[in-house]
Amino acid sequence: MKTNQMEPTKSELEILQVLWQHGPSTVRFVNNILNEETRPVQYSSTLKLMQIMVDKGILDRDESVMKHIYSPVEEEGKTKNQLLEKFVDSMYHGSASSLVMQLFGNKKTSKEDLDEIKAFLKKLEE
Repeated sequence: MKTNQMEPTKSELEILQVLWQHGPSTVRFVNNILNEETRPVQYSSTLKLMQIMVDKGILDRDESVMKHIYSPVEEEGKTKNQLLEKFVDSMYHGSASSLVMQLFGNKKTSKEDLDEIKAFLKKLEE
């Protein structure tokens, strides 16, 4: 994905989430999942947006079968890392610690989450 040039919109990210979770899919499948899990969306809107995403280089389309199959160009982790880096740079002047401090300050963190974070930090130090 050309994330440096084209950042996915909120609606495009919803489609990407479905494809990352369920794998390559038809427009009908993606539309059904969006309607079940996100919000009501017309099939024609999902189709048009996925066609735009192909044009933008965010999705690939396999046209070898009658029902076209769409898949993300970039893997989930890479896309999320690029978006997170941009967010941290623009909102926290590149300071990951400022982001984390605000996150913990705004949200009650469970003991399980804290234990998981501590284990992760310990792993990083090793």
